[in-house]
Amino acid sequence: MTLAEVAKEAGVSAPTVSKVLNGRSDVSSTTRARVERLLEVHGYRRRNASPPRSPLVELVFHELDSVWAMELVRGVEDVAKANRTEVVLTRSGTRHAPAPDWIEGVLRRRPLGVVLVFSSLPAEVKQRLRSWNIPFVIVDPAGDPDPDVPSSARPTGPGAWRHPHLTDHGHERVAIITGFEDMLCSLARLDGYRSAMTMAGLPIDPALVRYGDYSVESGFEHGMDLLAGPGRPTAVFAGSDLQALGVLEAARVRGLRVPQDLSVVGYDDVPLAQWSSPPLTTVHQPLRHMAEEATRMLFRPDEPGRAGRRIELATHLVVRQSTAPPGGSAAAPGGADA
Repeated sequence: MTLAEVAKEAGVSAPTVSKVLNGRSDVSSTTRARVERLLEVHGYRRRNASPPRSPLVELVFHELDSVWAMELVRGVEDVAKANRTEVVLTRSGTRHAPAPDWIEGVLRRRPLGVVLVFSSLPAEVKQRLRSWNIPFVIVDPAGDPDPDVPSSARPTGPGAWRHPHLTDHGHERVAIITGFEDMLCSLARLDGYRSAMTMAGLPIDPALVRYGDYSVESGFEHGMDLLAGPGRPTAVFAGSDLQALGVLEAARVRGLRVPQDLSVVGYDDVPLAQWSSPPLTTVHQPLRHMAEEATRMLFRPDEPGRAGRRIELATHLVVRQSTAPPGGSAAAPGGADA
């Protein structure tokens, strides 16, 4: 099919089709999407069908202001550097998907590949990236990625989030401060908490189940509320290390000793966790390794079975000094399976 025929079917001029092929920015997103869709439907291939040559890997977040994000940045940078490639950071959209106008910028930059920290991508975005031969992968998705999108994450299957550490220590009133209600990882942490409580034969008090946003402030606010009454929990499982740090501060304000009066478990095992007071018992999530594996997939775009490939990296519990039996003292620090 000729450019003129594509232009006629799309209802645009031949020069407009040429602009789309050359990645010009002076074409509306609606027109560009319509033309690119027709080019793909009719099997039209650009003369230069090789991957973009800009020596860049684009890492896209909805937020960058956390130690969690920095661990992912380090992992991407390690692999990019080994492949003589630079990393460009982009902040765009929400925790679910990039902003609608992000795709225009990435097509102008033409990176070697894109690492996204989102749960899903709109079909139009996936189609446009593929039409420009830009490979992409999702790391640590907030939800289940589409089956045709490669990803690197922690396990989310049955039992993957079960944490009996606190109940094994004899705690019966255990609170949880998880994350956003619409995030798969938050619900998985909650399922693990419920599983551990059920297996220990303990009831679940709805008043001890809280939803936060994985921030220090969220942990502090919920911690202050949970620790205020006479029926307070003897242990708290926080959905992130940052939330756990907020709980530690709430315990200090309430005059409670950790771990003698309150045990606290975090999640992520960011470097800061070992320097808290006391050092934090936490679930180690291989954030840096997940980012490394995701980035390696970008440099292997022709690997058989790559489309929809999901790499899962196991978590494990790191026992430090923020947990003990009720009324007891912390055990010697060490590692244990979650």
